[in-house]
Amino acid sequence: MHDWAEFRHFKYLLAILELQGFRAAAEELHTAQPNLSIQARQFQENASLHLYRTGKGNRLRLTPTGVAFKAIARGLLDARDEAIEALLAVERGEIQAVNFGCGSLADPGLFQTFCDMHKELLPDCPIRLTHGDAAQLVEEVVEGVVDAAIVTLPLGNANLRIEELRRDRLVVCLRKDNPLASKASLQPVDLQGNLNILYHPQRHPQAHERLLELLGTAGVQVEEYSRASHPTEMQMLVKAGYGLALVREGSDLDGDLTVRPIAGVDWTVDTVVVCHKECHLKTIPVLIRRLRSQLTGSSSVAKKPVRPVRNRSEQMSLLG
Repeated sequence: MHDWAEFRHFKYLLAILELQGFRAAAEELHTAQPNLSIQARQFQENASLHLYRTGKGNRLRLTPTGVAFKAIARGLLDARDEAIEALLAVERGEIQAVNFGCGSLADPGLFQTFCDMHKELLPDCPIRLTHGDAAQLVEEVVEGVVDAAIVTLPLGNANLRIEELRRDRLVVCLRKDNPLASKASLQPVDLQGNLNILYHPQRHPQAHERLLELLGTAGVQVEEYSRASHPTEMQMLVKAGYGLALVREGSDLDGDLTVRPIAGVDWTVDTVVVCHKECHLKTIPVLIRRLRSQLTGSSSVAKKPVRPVRNRSEQMSLLG
């Protein structure tokens, strides 16, 4: 459809827009300024776009389309580089086996999709799986024992490359015969004295601490509670009558249970892929892009936007 557009167009125009001028871009790219002018004009004419306007001193003023172009072009060029690096790694035989991990609070279905996608990339490459807590998996990723893991925020490690996949709203899980189930949504005050089931703090200490902070901000104090180590256990405790629990929206529920949103708050579970920032397998970035693309087109994914959070030692908390 747009076969006339080539990577060089995006590279040239990105330099022009980022440096806000043809002379600086030509010096950066080691090419002639007239060549850049021709490439920029042809691209905009072919695409019927206006990326910039020329101001005083020949300074360029980006249009809204030009601002969007910068982000899109950078992503496109990054994807190109990652694809070439992955293909070179395969050609050299650098990927003989992979080790993937799944956190105890992460969606196992999402993890399975992640593994299936890598199997599609390299059908003959063995995949070894590890299930564990977030802190354990992060340590093993940093040590090189695990190549990549799907876990939930918050995390804090400067050696990690962290790529967010999706955000799921937290909702209240309760029995269908609970009087609170008659409400379309619950108020935070409804949780006081009723939210008696939480994940064991050791499953994800940072997430547990953050959750208690959020509950406290909403006026909900939780002191004594039953502890679950897995989403299935969480539902079992709710069904047995031990209280209410917070679960990921869209979770498969037992037939005797239901969920209700919490009015006035926006608490989410943020799921990410982590790998070593410097020493990761070259197929991992390609895999992340493919998985994000599938999630974006799926009606079952969270309604929150996906954002890259790479190169940050501190991220937005898992619940927030």
